[in-house]
Amino acid sequence: MTGIFGFLPLRLCVTSIGMQANVASAAGTSFKIWGVDGVVYGPVELPALVNWIKEERVTDGTWVYREKEDAWSKAPNVSELRMFFPAARSTRSAPPTDVVTPSSLGDIKPGSLRRVKIFADFAEDQLERFVKFMEVERVKQWTEIVGQGQHGDAMYLVLEGELRVRLMIGGKETILVTLSAGEFFGEISLFDHGPRSADVVANTDSLLLKIPASKFEKLLTQAPDLAAPFLFAMAKTLTARIRADNKRYRDSIHLARAAGAK
Repeated sequence: MTGIFGFLPLRLCVTSIGMQANVASAAGTSFKIWGVDGVVYGPVELPALVNWIKEERVTDGTWVYREKEDAWSKAPNVSELRMFFPAARSTRSAPPTDVVTPSSLGDIKPGSLRRVKIFADFAEDQLERFVKFMEVERVKQWTEIVGQGQHGDAMYLVLEGELRVRLMIGGKETILVTLSAGEFFGEISLFDHGPRSADVVANTDSLLLKIPASKFEKLLTQAPDLAAPFLFAMAKTLTARIRADNKRYRDSIHLARAAGAK
């Protein structure tokens, strides 16, 4: 995400004298971005930040740090960026919401898929083609999206909101992990169609992208050039999860042995 970005396109620069003034006043000012993965990116200059907005990497819910003021603000509240979020300006007095409520898949812009980590390196044309193999699923808070033991026939990508993965043991809930925007779950079911290993419940109203097994099979046969980078990116994430699980397992063994030695 911190790669080389082009300068602000000329046609965009000349559309507003106000914007030119903003760019001039922001000269020498750096910004940082709080990503959906919890990582701070930057510092970056204003032209790069504007490009990120155009690519949907920065949205009206993104926190931006303005070095000059030494403060964090939501992107629409940063003076240099306000003109890029007209909807946020017109509804500033309305209660905030983190939930997008599209009526169809067409309301999801391909660029917004980059909020999901495994799509971060996809080109715009790849994203435009990939959305054809997805479905949008909006879920209310406390909704159980999948249940332990249920037949698995789809994977899910979290575009907005927060979910928890849990096990019910003896009538009590044990939370295994919390999933936020940019993460995914249920991917194993695309390969074995087996039973779900845990429940997944929405902690907040959430917007998910669903890839049914039937559409995944079409992806493999009809668009292998998209399937390959998708599977590679997914494999990297799964590898990181396995390494983290192995470390936790090793640490638990060490703690158990240390306790036994005492």
